[in-house]
Amino acid sequence: MFSRARRIAIPLTALVTAALAAGPATGAAAEAASAPDVVSRNAATPAEQAVQFWTPDRIRLATDYDGALDVSSRGVKVGRGGRGGNQTPDGPPGSVPPIGGEKAKAGKSRQVNLPNTVGRVFFTLPRTDPRNPKNWRYCSASSVQGKYRNLVATSAHCVYDTRQNTFYDNWIFIPSYWDGDNVWEGKAPYGIYAAKTFNAHDDFVVKEDYDFDYAFVNVYNGIKVRWERTGNRWHWTVRNAGRLGDNVGGQGFTWNRSTKLNVFSFGYPAGGHPDGDKPYTGRTMKWCYGRTAPMPEARRYDLQEQIGFRCSFTAGASGGPFIYDYRNSSRTGYLVGVNSVAWDTDGNDRYDHISSPYFNTDTYDVYKAAANRWTGDMP
Repeated sequence: MFSRARRIAIPLTALVTAALAAGPATGAAAEAASAPDVVSRNAATPAEQAVQFWTPDRIRLATDYDGALDVSSRGVKVGRGGRGGNQTPDGPPGSVPPIGGEKAKAGKSRQVNLPNTVGRVFFTLPRTDPRNPKNWRYCSASSVQGKYRNLVATSAHCVYDTRQNTFYDNWIFIPSYWDGDNVWEGKAPYGIYAAKTFNAHDDFVVKEDYDFDYAFVNVYNGIKVRWERTGNRWHWTVRNAGRLGDNVGGQGFTWNRSTKLNVFSFGYPAGGHPDGDKPYTGRTMKWCYGRTAPMPEARRYDLQEQIGFRCSFTAGASGGPFIYDYRNSSRTGYLVGVNSVAWDTDGNDRYDHISSPYFNTDTYDVYKAAANRWTGDMP
């Protein structure tokens, strides 16, 4: 029973190989081809405008996004599901292999080689002044397998604003982001990818149900940007970088699996714990490893079907991947979740678990609709 709750907060916050359907889907035809519960919308911001918006100064000032959501609870028993416990398959398990992993053999490594597929997404809050730094935000995300190698997986709350009831503006993805020096190209070694189409589940967009806190974004082919500053003005030169999946690969995708899996989670945490401590900066990628279990109910977010494991990630890690069967040699595995909610299960004002929606057939329907959308070069 979900009696005395512990603190939880959004941080940010048998394999059946499934063949991707043939043929691109665009415009009204794409909408008609989607499952009834899939919400697909083209980005409101023109791609070139979105990329040009994110100057080095603005990138540096963007803050981790947690949606300002926080709820206290007590008596959580992680692994037993509480009044949740609905994390069960709704059909046969399935999987789509990672890019390059269709016929690959497993390799072994004692190190954790960070995946090139994972990076940061930047966006501005809709219906606000984009020039105001308070509206510059970021989450984490990962490239994932798709027919046209143009697909990014993240949390739905990293693409859709439930307060304004619309998708974010100026949305871009920078894979393998690293903020270790002052050379801008070092921060975006594989290019910058602007959103074309957001794909999410109707139950998140309409009902704000965090059991559906996942989204898949079709991005245009990337561009390499070099910024130069003259006085107070930035100038840029660009060149085409090609398709996202060709440059960094893409994680596989799997659904209707066991709730008890050994997974890695990757992301760019930066926010503080409830006690105010900030152990992360968001400048470099971090990882956690553990065995998932069913998470309890969180009524405020209509959450009954999430899985999680012990991890101290904070805001900024939202949208980063849960990866099952991760191979260090290829730096790929199978996307089985995305960072959605951070939990303080022992009430010491420190986040100690991270959770994801359970990926089932509903998730696959959203993925399938997105995985078959063509984008091409930025207009």
